[in-house]
Amino acid sequence: MFEGQSISAIKQKILQMNEEEKNLELEQILLMDDRLGVQKIGISLRKNRLKAEEEKQRILQMKAKEQDWNSKGILLVGGVDEAGRGPLAGPVVAACVIMKSDSLILGMNDSKKIKETVREELYDKVIQDSISFGIGIASSEEIDRYNILQATFLAMKRAMQEMKQVPDLVLVDGNQEISNCSIRQETVIHGDSICYSIACASILAKVYRDRIMRDYDRIYPEFDFLSNKGYGTSHHYDALRTYGVTPIHRKSFLKS
Repeated sequence: MFEGQSISAIKQKILQMNEEEKNLELEQILLMDDRLGVQKIGISLRKNRLKAEEEKQRILQMKAKEQDWNSKGILLVGGVDEAGRGPLAGPVVAACVIMKSDSLILGMNDSKKIKETVREELYDKVIQDSISFGIGIASSEEIDRYNILQATFLAMKRAMQEMKQVPDLVLVDGNQEISNCSIRQETVIHGDSICYSIACASILAKVYRDRIMRDYDRIYPEFDFLSNKGYGTSHHYDALRTYGVTPIHRKSFLKS
């Protein structure tokens, strides 16, 4: 298959192949080549394949909750998570998403464990693989008025109200059910790390909120919201002392 071709030419050819073409048969051909450089390409392909298979198994394990409810006749299972409970400024954002049963987005995890550039890529994949999704926001004023927990619940309910298809049941990250919610719920501690739909919701909420804070950074550049996303960094506190509180700051978070 690769007789008479240079190692660099073989590498280039493999780079142009799709994942289906990089199969076990190709690995064997490369590994049986007399040239050490070609064998190394085969070893690299095998490592990548095994790593992808391991990641696929991890994702399948993350879908256990959804599949369990599906087996009981509950087909539209949504995952719910939030972003922005801790910052000094900006809204709290929640997302609810029902993923297609065959969705298998490799690399999916708690949004906090994923690089920002990768989160942006996963955001598009989640939307593409979703049956329905919604995003809800509770403002800094509402956080001050109701407290952060109740504002988070408000954002979660707003997210569900935005969905074109209402979930039969929602899996909620954490150990507290959403108050005054008519939809059936199950709480999942560390759900954004162990439950697929919650992890997908965490990506939607985090990326959406980061984009909001990016816009606020243009309005209040002295606070560096682009970098700190509203969290209490030393630079953020210095800016508060120098410029004072903005309309998007959570005054109830600044009393101490």
